[in-house]
Amino acid sequence: MQNEGKSSEEEPPSLHWGLDPIFSAFARLYIKDILQMKESRQVPGIFFYKAHPIYKVDVLGTVVYKREREDFFCYGVDDGTGVINCLCWKDEQWKEGTETVKCTTLGGFHLAEQLQKLQQAQQTSSCLEIGDLFRARGPIKTSRHRDREIIASTYYKVEDPVLAIQISWMMEVPQLYRRFYDKPFQVPITGSEVEGFQSLPGLLGQVCHTLKDFLRETGMGSFHAHDLETVDSLVSLASRPLHSPSAQQESAEMLSTSKQVHNLIRQAVQILQQEGLVFRKVNSQEEVYQVTEQDQELHKVTKEIIKEDSQREKYAEKGCHFLHILSCVRESYSRNISEPAMHLVLSTLECNSDIISTADNHYTAL
Repeated sequence: MQNEGKSSEEEPPSLHWGLDPIFSAFARLYIKDILQMKESRQVPGIFFYKAHPIYKVDVLGTVVYKREREDFFCYGVDDGTGVINCLCWKDEQWKEGTETVKCTTLGGFHLAEQLQKLQQAQQTSSCLEIGDLFRARGPIKTSRHRDREIIASTYYKVEDPVLAIQISWMMEVPQLYRRFYDKPFQVPITGSEVEGFQSLPGLLGQVCHTLKDFLRETGMGSFHAHDLETVDSLVSLASRPLHSPSAQQESAEMLSTSKQVHNLIRQAVQILQQEGLVFRKVNSQEEVYQVTEQDQELHKVTKEIIKEDSQREKYAEKGCHFLHILSCVRESYSRNISEPAMHLVLSTLECNSDIISTADNHYTAL
């Protein structure tokens, strides 16, 4: 069974929701998780499973109760983890009955007869009884009685005499959880976008710039992530109201100022880590980050690897390839060194005339 839909992670800004592919999909979640998801504080009708914004789902289960009204059916659907109500609106044919189509026979094809058969088949597939296998897709809503339900945009009876569909579903859904739903979504950032932070929201981009300048000006070699929350220039900037109009309108319902500062600084550190400006030498609860440009030990290790290996016959002609250097540094210094961080180290060593680059990402010592 999967973890609960309730997550300790903070609700991401609405500006980022559309970047999560799950937001646009019919999420195949267990009913238990649908019932436990937290509703957004920013936009009613949007729910969160582990920071993934979700508003429409796809469920498969057994009908355990049924209620019919003039305009709709209500089916209780049980998938083995919980029961949820599905509100299924009737098509016009249910209200008006099957219309009589007056038309002549065309080449032995009776249009009226075939249309009537089609309507009957559609009614049969959408009118279920207790015990039938039922599939529905649609948005999630909270009713007046605070009960969560699915407003089905598509629903039908599933014919599954040998349980092939149910077995396939039970094998596929856990894979979706492992590969997508249980993994936190991170805003994708390309190399060109990170450089200059053009793609970032206004305030977050400014915090990234300020943090980057602060690390260079102070010459700080390492820092604890929580210590940055005491830096006046970062705190004063990160505590400003968000520039997005929707965020300003909902500012009273959003995170407190202290949490906003905490979240923005943590996001900025993560972005600098993706850019290679900082890295964590050792993964620990203390969250100690090394500043790549200031880590003299890292520079020394890299220089010695290139100096030693470039003397070997294999690398004598062209020098050591970037990936070879990266692999050696990860083995001898830290497995957390990223490719952007390694590029930055090599660039610094080259600027200091400690190494020289040759063709095709090869480096040799001077």
